[in-house]
Amino acid sequence: FVSSGATEPFLSGSNSNYVEEMYYAWLENPQSVHKSFMACMRLTWTRCFGCLRPLSSSLVLQYLSLSFLLDRFEDFLARKWSSEKRFGLEGCEVMIPALKTIIDKSSEMGIEYVIMGMPHRGRLNVLANVIRKELEQIFCQFDPKLEAADEGSGDVKYHLGMYHERINRATNKKITLSLVANPSHLEAVDPVVQGKTKAEQFYRGDTEGKKVMSILLHGDAAFAGQGVVYETFHLSDLPSYTTNGTVHVVVNNQIGFTTDPRMARSSPYPTDVARVVNAPIFHVNADDPEAVMYVCSVAAEWRNTFNKDVVVDLVCYRRRGHNEMDEPMFTQPLMYKQIHKQVPVLKKYADKLIADGTVTLQEFEEEIAKYDRICEEAYARSKDKKILHIKHWLDSPWPGFFTVDGEPKSMTCPPTGISEDMLNHIGSVASSVPLEGFKIHGGLSRILKGRMEMTKNRVVDWALGEYMAFGSLLKEGIHVRLSGQDVERGTFSHRHHVLHDQDIDKRTCVPMNHLWEQQAPYTVCNSSLSEYGVLGFELGFAMASPNALVCWEAQFGDFHNMAQCIIDQFISSGQAKWVRHNGIVLLLPHGMEGMGPEHSSARPERFLQMNNDDSDAYPEADYFEVSQLYDCNWIVVNCSTPANYFHVLRRQILLPFRKPLIILTPKSLLRHPEAKSTFDEMVSGTRFRRMIPEEGPAAETPGEVKRVIFCTGKVYYDLVRERKNQDLEKQVAISRLEQISPFPFDLVKQEVEKYPEADLVWCQEEHKNMGYYDYVKPRFRTIVNYARPVWYVGRDPAAAPATGNKNTHLVSLRRFLDTAFNLEAFEGMC
Repeated sequence: FVSSGATEPFLSGSNSNYVEEMYYAWLENPQSVHKSFMACMRLTWTRCFGCLRPLSSSLVLQYLSLSFLLDRFEDFLARKWSSEKRFGLEGCEVMIPALKTIIDKSSEMGIEYVIMGMPHRGRLNVLANVIRKELEQIFCQFDPKLEAADEGSGDVKYHLGMYHERINRATNKKITLSLVANPSHLEAVDPVVQGKTKAEQFYRGDTEGKKVMSILLHGDAAFAGQGVVYETFHLSDLPSYTTNGTVHVVVNNQIGFTTDPRMARSSPYPTDVARVVNAPIFHVNADDPEAVMYVCSVAAEWRNTFNKDVVVDLVCYRRRGHNEMDEPMFTQPLMYKQIHKQVPVLKKYADKLIADGTVTLQEFEEEIAKYDRICEEAYARSKDKKILHIKHWLDSPWPGFFTVDGEPKSMTCPPTGISEDMLNHIGSVASSVPLEGFKIHGGLSRILKGRMEMTKNRVVDWALGEYMAFGSLLKEGIHVRLSGQDVERGTFSHRHHVLHDQDIDKRTCVPMNHLWEQQAPYTVCNSSLSEYGVLGFELGFAMASPNALVCWEAQFGDFHNMAQCIIDQFISSGQAKWVRHNGIVLLLPHGMEGMGPEHSSARPERFLQMNNDDSDAYPEADYFEVSQLYDCNWIVVNCSTPANYFHVLRRQILLPFRKPLIILTPKSLLRHPEAKSTFDEMVSGTRFRRMIPEEGPAAETPGEVKRVIFCTGKVYYDLVRERKNQDLEKQVAISRLEQISPFPFDLVKQEVEKYPEADLVWCQEEHKNMGYYDYVKPRFRTIVNYARPVWYVGRDPAAAPATGNKNTHLVSLRRFLDTAFNLEAFEGMC
């Protein structure tokens, strides 16, 4: 229902009567008129409120009361901090009572938890008057002298989130509200909110979204312009991603920073993107508060009745510039001449109610004075704040996770191995079809038979090692979720976690969910063809609980660059900015195998560059293993054995904290005959190996070793093969860094000191300006203190991550392998 203030109705007579009849029929029996009413919803009215029930006087007064809070809050900020950016709501003051209406109606219909995401405009007001953040906590954010606590680097006040449980005054029911922190990258928070909502529904057993729901606020320009909006909408009805409907509220101030709609979008309305999922779209005049509250009430009813997305487009204006310091007349002079003439909606509506006798002028002025007094008292209290605690703005608390019996957890990690009986049991189930009469593909029968043979021989390949890690965590009550493009089978046809009956359509079997009688659920789900939206979703899912292993796998590691915004803004820096721990795992297939520039490199250099460990500081002796992991912003590994992959997945859960884990996973090694591990490397008492030193003949006679080659990942197997071909197994030692960041200074130092007469070489298959070299070089120098050079062996610098010509790939491989084993290559050089 749209009200634009026009005097002539667009619909009248029989049409408007039909709308009225359909609406009231829907209230009595929603299912009977679903399709017809949806058709009505898609229409746009300019003024048809006469056919609807008027708002009750209590709702009118409630709106007026909320408007006091909004208007006086913005006015108070403007008076106290006139030169500060606030991104106020002036021009769309109606948004606060609109949100309150949606939340109240949803609470009335059974919703207990509302998760919200929004951009910067109006965030402080939402925190204060919807989430009910203490005003002094907001006001102290403006104090430039306030000393920041040491939990992180923090963020600007209009990016922060909040979590709060309270009683909803309209229903007297308990309700939890969470506003997710997000960066200036508008709409990036959309899939994150959806993922967190899905997780909260999952852990509550809320399969129909009757207890948990999401509200997303948008700006008109971003809603139309940002592709992640489309990606998020297309997750809305997918079985493993649906949140059973979201209420979208668009603050349509008809301008994006300085760009007007004629240059900002090609469609008539900013909300047209929502039509791809047939969401009802309400365009409503934000200067007609009764229309807004009515529409928001209907939108909440729609979502909680049909469990589908719905959009409310608040057609408004922006009274000030992009921020309070901005001059909008530079670029929109005519628009702002009109805006300056606009009477604020609160005054306009208050004058109407006073004239109608609904409230008196004295009551109006008393309410203003009352709220001003509340703000002044909170402002005075804010002056007593000496330290700014970022943890007060946490949007996803994990109560009880960081402590045991009220005391902080020990900074230790137990061994990650499991019993041999458990390994055998998981291997047996992974090799079988638990459902009777289930016909699988003949090729899959051979794969399952191969798994059974490996289990009998106490050996695992990459896929079986992953199966062991996931299965063992499920027994321990840890929910495992694996999401991404084609992850059920695996891009390289190695995983096969979902079996498909060859004769019956849609009949599937997930053996992982048949491991134990009492086990946590395993969720494996092929995603839509999206990286940005899906990775954001999984990040949000991982926010909800620390007791889950949430993994996102890229089809090829190269493709994570389509989700770079989520990686840069949330995963890399989320804890520093928002004190938000997150244990999400990124599985990125990586390896230079002649498959071209878009199917080779997961760009490890990007992750390493963003790691916060200090290349010039050698840590204390007792610092390694767990404390080093606690201080880093994320962990980057390139496992070369299935056992180490198994251990690092289990370590992710057994650590007393949560950090994002970036795993550069293999492609050719998935089936490489040498890339296998035995049960002995995985049984109880074993653990993840941050570095695997030379363990062959060279290690037995270190004095004879002329060269130590350090490497990571797949290139190790190329080097081992070449060393054997050249009969240099006693003269050349090869050591593998499995955990690249944080850097294993202690283990590398031991290996360097073991071979005092040997050349030190870093060898990688990636180009010199990519990969790991720029990260490891200064750290090696810190270890050797410039006493010994560390030589580079690998491909020359390049612009593209790999060649598209197979012959060129093989020639460059041959060249750097020859250099690696030419023991005279660096003689006489300094």
